[in-house]
Amino acid sequence: MSAGRTINTLSQSWGTPHKYVEAVKTVFGEQIALDPCSNEFSVVNAKVEYRLPEHDGLKESWDYPTIYVNPPYGIDKERGTTIKNWLARCALAHEEHNSEVLALVPIATNTAHWKKYVFTKAKSICFLYDTRLRFLENGLDSGKGAPMACAMIYWGNNPNKFYDVFIEHGAVVDISNLIGEKIGRDRKAAQIQFSLFANPAAQVENSNFCHAANQFTQESFHSTKSITVRKIDCQASRSPLCPAVAKRRRE
Repeated sequence: MSAGRTINTLSQSWGTPHKYVEAVKTVFGEQIALDPCSNEFSVVNAKVEYRLPEHDGLKESWDYPTIYVNPPYGIDKERGTTIKNWLARCALAHEEHNSEVLALVPIATNTAHWKKYVFTKAKSICFLYDTRLRFLENGLDSGKGAPMACAMIYWGNNPNKFYDVFIEHGAVVDISNLIGEKIGRDRKAAQIQFSLFANPAAQVENSNFCHAANQFTQESFHSTKSITVRKIDCQASRSPLCPAVAKRRRE
């Protein structure tokens, strides 16, 4: 549970506050099977703990029923990893081993790792009410408040239990309806691809239109010297919308 924030502080052992450790244990039924990023000052007391340098939590097995993750928030230059690697393992552990996973992380909804491993993968999020969450520093409640807002993310099959416990600590949002969904640009791209390739008639119509448009531009090129016409490549794989519009330039 080492949240080594190399960007924000020299401390490598920012631990989870006691109240959140107890809340996590309540969600899990009092037993945390794995803490993949622990440290010597940890108060999580998981059954299995991975600690650097002996055990790199990102390389070890996550095949455990309950997992709690308070990952490093900074960049591990030595290993070339960031928080996105931890969130990826959280989502993967639930998908591959049906593990219940809870992770305490900064709120960063605009980042690629939230879009890829939280939205469309996790079941629920608790946006913690703490104005400045006070992590334990080297096991002691003497650290400064975190400079960022934090959330507890849940990957698992008992979101109601998560809600009942964490509603005491913040706003709990059920995002299970987003699992497997395409969001934003990915959704638009998927819709275009589906409509084009799932409808043979549309492909034929699209192809005929492109052929006619290119034939027209070629004829225009031969019929006048005052206009230069550029042929448009209308292959559906390159341009689903097929913008077969000749670009004309006066000589």
